[in-house]
Amino acid sequence: MEYPVIVLAACGVSLLTLYSGFGLGTLLMPVFALFLPLEVAVAATALVHASNNIVKVIVLGGGADRGLVIRFGLPALIASFVGAWALTGMAGYAPLATYRIGTAVAEITPIKLSMGLLILAFAVAELHPALRGLRMDRKWLVPGGILSGFFGGFSGHQGALRSAFLVRTGGTPESFVATNAVIGMMVDAARLLVYGWTFIMARHAGMLGTDDWLLVIAGIVGATGGVAIGKRYLHKVTMEGIRVAAGILLLGIGIALASGLL
Repeated sequence: MEYPVIVLAACGVSLLTLYSGFGLGTLLMPVFALFLPLEVAVAATALVHASNNIVKVIVLGGGADRGLVIRFGLPALIASFVGAWALTGMAGYAPLATYRIGTAVAEITPIKLSMGLLILAFAVAELHPALRGLRMDRKWLVPGGILSGFFGGFSGHQGALRSAFLVRTGGTPESFVATNAVIGMMVDAARLLVYGWTFIMARHAGMLGTDDWLLVIAGIVGATGGVAIGKRYLHKVTMEGIRVAAGILLLGIGIALASGLL
C-alpha cells in the first residue's frame, strides 16, 4: 500500500511545485514519515528532492535565464556554503518556546521565527492586490541570492525565498520554472557537499534499509512523472497563476516556520 501512496503523492507534489518553484520537500516529507522513522523520512525526502531538481534541469534547463542564474544563482551558491557551515555552529542554540500538538513537539527557534516572518511578508506581497504589480529591480538580485542561498544551506527552505524574488523579475512561466530549477540544483549541490556525509554515514549505519530505498525509488519515479505532466501543460500556465500559487504556499510555509511546526 505504501508504494502507490508514495508514487501518487510524489507525482502530485512534484507537479504542484514545478510551477511554484518550491515546497516539494516540505510537502513530501510528512508522507514519507507515515511509513518511515522521522530521521529516515528526512533523508529519503532529500534524495527525492535532489533527483527531482536534476530531472527538471535536464527537461527544462535550456529555457533558463542565464543572467538570473549568474546574478542570483552564483551568490546563492556561495551563501549556501556559509549557511550550511553556520548550521553546524548553531545546533546547540536553545529554542525560544516549545509546545506540543498531540505527540508532536513544536519548537520556535530564532532562525525559524525570523525566516517565517520574512516569508510571510513575501506572501502578503504576492496575495495583496495593491502589491501584485510591483516588479523586483534587478539590483536586488545579488542580495536576494545571498539571502535565499544562506537559508537554503541553513534550513533547506531556500526555494520559498528564491521564488519570491524571481517571480517579480518578469519573464515567461517557462523561463521562471527553468531558472528556478537550475538555481535550485546549484544550491542543493552545495548543501550536499557540506552535510551530505550525514546521509552516507546513515546508509552505512543501516538507517536506510532495502525497503527504505525502494520507497525512495518510488518517490523518484512519482516525482519524475509529475515533472513530465507539468511540462506538458506548462504553456497553459500564466505568471499570475504561478504568483497566486506561490503566495498561498509562502503563506502556509511562513506560518508553519514561525510557529515551529516545520
